[in-house]
Amino acid sequence: MNHDHSKKTPDGASFDRSGSQDSLDELYLDDYWKELENIHETRGNNHEERVALVVKEPDEGELEEEWLKEAGLSDLFGESSGNSQESVVFLSTLTRTQKAAVEKRVETVTQTMRKKNKQHQIPDVRDIFRLQNDSKGKVCDGSEPSTVRTSENKNETQDGTKDPKFRLGTVEQKSLLEDMPFLDTDINLEISFAEQAANLKDSSVGKMWKGGGGDTLLPNFRLPKDKTGTTKIGDLAPQDMKKVYSLALIELTALYDILGTEFKQQKAVKIKTKDSGLFGVPLSVLLEQDQKKVPGTKIPLIFQKLIAQIEETTLGTEGLLRIPGVATRVKSLCQELEAKFYEGTFNWENVKQHDAASLLKLFIRELPQPLLTVEYLKAFQNVQNLPMKKQQLQALNLLVLLLPEANRDTLKALLEFLQRVIDHRDKNKMTLNNVAMVMAPNLFTFHGFGSKAIEQSEFVMAAGTANVMRFMIRYQKLLWTIPKFIVNQVRKQNAESQKKEKKDKAMKKLLKKMAYDREKHEKQEKTPNDADVPQGVIRVQALHLSKVSMAIQLTEELKAGDIVARFLSQKSGNLQTLKREEVFLYEIGGNIGERCLDDDTYMKDLYQLNPNAEWVIKSKQS
Repeated sequence: MNHDHSKKTPDGASFDRSGSQDSLDELYLDDYWKELENIHETRGNNHEERVALVVKEPDEGELEEEWLKEAGLSDLFGESSGNSQESVVFLSTLTRTQKAAVEKRVETVTQTMRKKNKQHQIPDVRDIFRLQNDSKGKVCDGSEPSTVRTSENKNETQDGTKDPKFRLGTVEQKSLLEDMPFLDTDINLEISFAEQAANLKDSSVGKMWKGGGGDTLLPNFRLPKDKTGTTKIGDLAPQDMKKVYSLALIELTALYDILGTEFKQQKAVKIKTKDSGLFGVPLSVLLEQDQKKVPGTKIPLIFQKLIAQIEETTLGTEGLLRIPGVATRVKSLCQELEAKFYEGTFNWENVKQHDAASLLKLFIRELPQPLLTVEYLKAFQNVQNLPMKKQQLQALNLLVLLLPEANRDTLKALLEFLQRVIDHRDKNKMTLNNVAMVMAPNLFTFHGFGSKAIEQSEFVMAAGTANVMRFMIRYQKLLWTIPKFIVNQVRKQNAESQKKEKKDKAMKKLLKKMAYDREKHEKQEKTPNDADVPQGVIRVQALHLSKVSMAIQLTEELKAGDIVARFLSQKSGNLQTLKREEVFLYEIGGNIGERCLDDDTYMKDLYQLNPNAEWVIKSKQS
């Protein structure tokens, strides 16, 4: 099979190098087509029958109905519509553009149900956000979409008090966008991405980044310092991450809506998959197997071992990842690994570096469902269609938040490994562009997606997916950050829920649901004067140290890392057996479930954001 796509598209038509492909078109995509040819040859040599994944295109209304379920808003339609207080709280925290995205989907579901003569009671979409506080009828976030009644005072919360901390509405967001001096290369995490896009669209300020080839021409995007701390994936408790998922889905949809890009989730029809082995096994099954061997494993052991095997020789080997291993030998090694890996009898000395690289790529391709998931694979591909690089990065950030934990952890390990390969580019000749073009076919040309539509647009897809791959590698550290505006929405949801819980006299029940289990320690080890902490002082607990509690005076410059250092200087307790980088200060309760703080968090600023929190020092492993 010969893919001579170096100078022309699959149908033979010349390709207009207008700059729309950002610099990748000038590289002729040679590495991409060679990798694709290697993949086809590998599949051709594999005579084992394999059931292709069937992807279902939802019918009219089903897509939006599924979207609402994924967003945790299934009670906005059907027999229980309008009954959930939880949804009322959730909806009260949405921005203008997020509300518009929800309204659009609810309207479609409403129309579909009416066509199908469904007898369910469906609320008028305009009533969904008309959230009343007793008899006042105030909108929770003070925003003013055309279908929502506005409150008399846009700066007031439901209980009538002014609360500047969680302003998420239209007026406040526009004001912040105008007032904050962000550079073009700054990623603003304080304002909804969709709101930023809408503002740029209205003001016609947005300018696309353009330029020729080369790794260095990608913008040096950065995250401005946040005094209340940067929140990474893994820093929040599970109950808060569920809220993050719902908000990220709505935000991504709103962003795509504003930018006029199609966003459709797909569903895989259930097929029979292997329930044991290494290659062609679902990630969840692999991890279940691996956790019996190594408890707590989050990345498949075979995946980790293949990366380690590649790195064991040297990452300076020329053509690493690009030059394939011998096909017959790779197939033989694959079969031998299946039989001997878990028994520990496989001889890794027989695995050459290029063979290990081929096995790693084979592992990714042979997953029963794509590493980027069936639901969001097209959304990842469509990132290339967004007009600005900053918006492409924002969309990728949200998509990473939507991935299942196993997929996300495995992707993170892969991207970190690819960056280490690029770090040795002077010797291995594998630049960011080279690595992106070699890896893109392995992540994006999934065997279950062999449709005519993809074949007909093969060249455009090649350049686009290679560009998305470049972004994921180059900006991977930014992708694992949870935007502050989403964290603030989670805080507001928790704060509003607590208000309702107080009214129902059920606060104790809410506190018991917090992820961190501290009941015995609080009863036995809490010092008598904890309740008498003076203003400007916080009580910090370190339950695994002999000095379990310490009063800390807040100052303008005091950081979370300073507090951890004070406790560790006591040189006592179990935490001394851990490395300094494994110990963190946690913010627990108040308007957050549980949040691991980065060492550069300014404590006085965070205390003002969440004065009712408790502060605990522990390791991420505890």
